[in-house]
Amino acid sequence: MIDFLTKDDRLVLRYIAEFANSSDWVREAIKIKGFVRLKKTFYFEEEDILSDSEFGEKTEIDDFDDPDMEQVTYFLFAKLIGDYYKVKKGILINDFDIFIHKDVSLSTNFFVADSDVSVVKVIKNISLNDLYLGGNYPSAVPVEEFEKLLKYFPTSYERRKYVEARIASLLRNYLDGIKDAEKLYQKHLNTKLSKQGTDLTKIFQNVELVKYQTILEKLQEMLKDENQYSEHQWQEEILQIILLLYPKYIFAFKSVPIQAKLADGIKGKQLDFLLVDSNGYVDVIEIKKPFENAIMTKGVYRENYIPLRELSGTVMQIEKYIYYLNRWSLEGEKFLSRKYETQLPEGFDIKIANPSGVIIMGRENNLSPEQKNDFEVVKRKYKNIVDIITYDNLLERLQFTIEQIRKI
Repeated sequence: MIDFLTKDDRLVLRYIAEFANSSDWVREAIKIKGFVRLKKTFYFEEEDILSDSEFGEKTEIDDFDDPDMEQVTYFLFAKLIGDYYKVKKGILINDFDIFIHKDVSLSTNFFVADSDVSVVKVIKNISLNDLYLGGNYPSAVPVEEFEKLLKYFPTSYERRKYVEARIASLLRNYLDGIKDAEKLYQKHLNTKLSKQGTDLTKIFQNVELVKYQTILEKLQEMLKDENQYSEHQWQEEILQIILLLYPKYIFAFKSVPIQAKLADGIKGKQLDFLLVDSNGYVDVIEIKKPFENAIMTKGVYRENYIPLRELSGTVMQIEKYIYYLNRWSLEGEKFLSRKYETQLPEGFDIKIANPSGVIIMGRENNLSPEQKNDFEVVKRKYKNIVDIITYDNLLERLQFTIEQIRKI
């Protein structure tokens, strides 16, 4: 059994081993493995165990008076910082911090769904932002909404019904008299969902709003003082923004070597940045500081504005990178997978298959309507290979995203 109590500035998890071969199996497990995992969700080490003597008196949660009760172990779960308890990293997850308002009345099902499924690890697949539960923090999830979210986790009954539905759909092709288990399963889901009606987008609205507002403010400040950044510093800052705006990319490798075999020998190139998406496929990105006159000419040629050398040269450069990557092909995939093996998840391979290019450069705020129209023609010309994004376009995308989130 697991419950929670407070002691001074600490939030404590109390574990009562009701069914175990040893009355102190927790400490024995830690002694053997170096850790103990409770309900496949809570991960504790020896340093997290608190002294039993601290809890000899009555606490906010009634003590258990049964003398036959198995060993009780107290673990440090979180410490109070301001109005929130901050859960020690690693106990539930390592990827982000979890803050629980001091007035929230906790129970085990906040963290563990039916059949010992970690709630926090499921949330990780949706968002890696710090999670605030309750209270008045701007991005905090209200307790009532969080409790609604918990109802989306399937029970063991629902999982059994799902398996029956899958088996029935197969067997009815060969046997008579098979009950329509799939219909029964769908009927159950429809009943359950109609009772809940929880909108996950609405729940995480505040978190996403804070995220995009912060990125917008950051980019606006950078564009005001662009001369204060070196080219390298600027690229690093913008790359962070791009990875947040395009969550399909999960890695960005810097100074990546390419050794492509061409008809006249081996050509070596070095990419500033190589993007890798969640399936392992690579794209190329070029990030330039937003020089004022870097996109279109001020004068016309045969009644058209044409790309400046800075833009056309960058497009040519990124097209060559893509060409070399495609020529490198399988050999390049093996090389890059080996080179970045320690930074990639186990079994994750880098793949090269017609990479796309992204160029971040220039401003549009100083272009006339005619120049913007011709610039759009240029962008569409290269759209199948390169996505040309100006800094003003980035600002617009952020503003549109923020407006859309507010409408939810």
